[in-house]
Amino acid sequence: MQNIGKMITEQLRNPNELDINLRMEFGPFETVHKWKRMSECYEFVGARRSKHTAVAYKDAIYVFGGDNGKSMLNDLIRFDIKEMSWTKTGCMGTPPAPRYHHSAVQNKVNVKMAVNMQNIGKMITEQLRNPNELDINLRMEFGPFETVHKWKRMSECYEFVGARRSKHTAVAYKDAIYVFGGDNGKSMLNDLIRFDIKEMSWTKTGCMGTPPAPRYHHSAVVHMSSMFVFGGYTGDILANSNLTNKNDLFEYKFPSAQWVQWRFTGAEPVPRSAHGAAVYDDKLWIFAGYDGNARLNDMWTVNLVGENRQWERVEQKGQCPPTCCNFPVAVARGKMYVFSGQSGAKITNALFQFDFETHTWSRICTEHLLRSAGPAPARRYGHTMLAHNRHLYVFGGAADSTMPSDVYCFDLDTQMWSMIQPAPESQIPSGRLFHAGAVVGDAMYIFGGTVDNNVRSGELYRFQLSNYPRCTLQEDLGRILRSEQFCDVLLLVGEEPAAVLAHQALLAARSTCLRDKIMEAREELCARVAAGEAKPLEPYNYQGKPDLVIHLPEARPDAFRMVLTYIYTDRIDPTERLIEERPASDDTIQLVMEVLRLSLRLNIPRLCGLCAKFLRGNLCLGNVLKALHAAHVSNLCCIKEYCLRFIIKDYNFTPIVMSKEFEQMERNLMVEIIRRRQQPLPLKPPNIDAADDALAGTTLEQDLCMFLTGGAELSDVTLRVGGVSRPAHRSILAARAAYFEAMFRSFSPRNNIVNIQICDSVPSEPAFDSLLRYIYYGETNMPTEDSLYLFQAPIYYGFTNNRLQVFCKHNLQTNVSPDNVLAILQAADRMHATDIKEYALKMIAHQFAVVARQEAIKNLAQPLLVDIVLTLAEEGKFDTPTQTQPRCAIAPSTSAEPII
Repeated sequence: MQNIGKMITEQLRNPNELDINLRMEFGPFETVHKWKRMSECYEFVGARRSKHTAVAYKDAIYVFGGDNGKSMLNDLIRFDIKEMSWTKTGCMGTPPAPRYHHSAVQNKVNVKMAVNMQNIGKMITEQLRNPNELDINLRMEFGPFETVHKWKRMSECYEFVGARRSKHTAVAYKDAIYVFGGDNGKSMLNDLIRFDIKEMSWTKTGCMGTPPAPRYHHSAVVHMSSMFVFGGYTGDILANSNLTNKNDLFEYKFPSAQWVQWRFTGAEPVPRSAHGAAVYDDKLWIFAGYDGNARLNDMWTVNLVGENRQWERVEQKGQCPPTCCNFPVAVARGKMYVFSGQSGAKITNALFQFDFETHTWSRICTEHLLRSAGPAPARRYGHTMLAHNRHLYVFGGAADSTMPSDVYCFDLDTQMWSMIQPAPESQIPSGRLFHAGAVVGDAMYIFGGTVDNNVRSGELYRFQLSNYPRCTLQEDLGRILRSEQFCDVLLLVGEEPAAVLAHQALLAARSTCLRDKIMEAREELCARVAAGEAKPLEPYNYQGKPDLVIHLPEARPDAFRMVLTYIYTDRIDPTERLIEERPASDDTIQLVMEVLRLSLRLNIPRLCGLCAKFLRGNLCLGNVLKALHAAHVSNLCCIKEYCLRFIIKDYNFTPIVMSKEFEQMERNLMVEIIRRRQQPLPLKPPNIDAADDALAGTTLEQDLCMFLTGGAELSDVTLRVGGVSRPAHRSILAARAAYFEAMFRSFSPRNNIVNIQICDSVPSEPAFDSLLRYIYYGETNMPTEDSLYLFQAPIYYGFTNNRLQVFCKHNLQTNVSPDNVLAILQAADRMHATDIKEYALKMIAHQFAVVARQEAIKNLAQPLLVDIVLTLAEEGKFDTPTQTQPRCAIAPSTSAEPII
């Protein structure tokens, strides 16, 4: 048997073409050279496409990329030859950018892509509505982890390192916080001290060169690898000599620990202190402050790169803030934000934003919106405001005669203020002003300041910030309302009917009155069909007008459309469609009055309260008489009472009765005003505060929570996992997930049943219920086991962002422990959740002494034992301890049975 690789026989003329192992096989067999159309790939799995690639691997065909006629694709879909079905393939890692005219080949066990880099900057997938907000590379990390919104007191800066102080600055550079200047109550300071985040320790920083003179109320910002200190107040406090404001600029270079003073030519800003400073587009921007005689509101900028060291005065446009000092600034999304500060009689709690590109100021005004939002923080000065992701965080300061210690948060997406409740076991700092703060990673650090009795502080506190993506429930439902997709009810509104399309599920969930009308219309329609007076219903046909019709002749179309917007989004902008976009204009007041009347009729109590609150906040001398007349005609007693009380006040009564509008009023209203003026006010007028009580009505989330369990009678689709079924509603599913939107747009599922899976796995029944709660009302609280199943759900179903995935990650990271890690490992292996499996293996390696003694490890499958051994072989690479005591651990594993 020499040259055994050659199968040569003397008898065969061409042995390479003769298979001696040919065997008989069972059919069925296809005719040679016969074409056959297979299952089509529907839109909810993958878009129709061209210029893509297809490769064969085992018994499946994998299709990648291409274009659908509108955009390039980078999804990977799979056709199973045996099952004759298409599926969307779940993927880990970063896929290629969307593209076409690329190539793809199979190499042994891997399918490898050779790609042309077209439009690499666009990460667009057909399935994702907002791919910039969905991170498909979200990875598990090792702890320990801090509780969100928890205050923690850090190491105090002792006197031998740096004095206690206020009116100083703090900046973040790499993993450290640098504090400069300020005053200790006796003298000004110019030392530079450093807090190392990892070492949790304070040190005095050695410096080269000449540092700035001792000062306070200066500004400090970081650009690249340098800190820039501008202006401030210098001199001898105790001797009250040489006290002056400065306009000098110093650079501190972190790598060389060297101070350098900049020299300028040409015009310069006037010396100032208590100003604001920001860095944007490689420039330093200086705004407002105090020059020793008056407050300022001018702006200057200077390039921090290049050799051109000249100050340039900025010509500001728009609604510029009043002259002010002792205010913070924050930069986010290409804008600079200014909140409150000392402005004398003009002090306000307004939030202003400055556009660096257009040099335009604007006041962020949200008072005209009808929504359940918290109030803005009280006006204050000496506070901090720091930007992190989409939020601005305000802490401390002096608010009139108090020094609050609460934290307020402004969401740049929703334009809403909220006061953050600290997490349990927080070590909350006392109220203070003239402190300083900086953000490092996902935490806000607050240092020093002036506390009670004018005492300086050397305390450092850490506040864990939230990194959760925003809830998109209102945005998703508002989108489906505007698009008019999947509408199943037609409302004829007004005496001259205007057609308005909507969805039965949302109307019924938010209004008991509309729910009753829908049920009556359905019964009437069924009776007409049974009697042969109407055509049989075409189930789930969204091409024409809906068969179900509801008449609302008593409603004004414009007011009803606003109510409909509230039903879907929990908010209304009453000035949106008006020519005069002023909250106090006559048209706005009368429109909101009509919305109030309609919300009372439709039994939407929270909207009633919001309308009443809006009307009371926008009544003025110019509109109160028209508002009184409208309230009288509409029989809105609480609003009428409030208008009367407004009119008869001493400082309002004379100008109102002397106006032309009063002369033209109805006689009975004139008489009522005169009589009320002569009578003393009742102690508790009827219903005057009814609107405030009405605000206790239910929100969108609360209504949909109840509707998930109580809306089965209006269900139009069934979701099934294994042997468990749940009634659901197409409009809500399609609004929340692109997967369902594409499915219902393409075809109606067989028997109106949709089988639920996530990638290649079927979730458990509790995980299925957790998924429904998230889809219907954004609920993210769930057991750890459910998080394991739902980790990849945002990508698979095409949610607007990965909020659910982030919560699942946080849940797993904080609750996977040595006691339950083996069960998590087995479940992750079955679900092909590679990153979670890797996380579990690393935890086992770190805590092997504990895990190895568990009975469950003896029954692990051999491949998993091999994985553990391989991970242990690399155990030396891990140097970060894991969290061994989870906040809410699940039950320990006592057998090798996985969670699923």
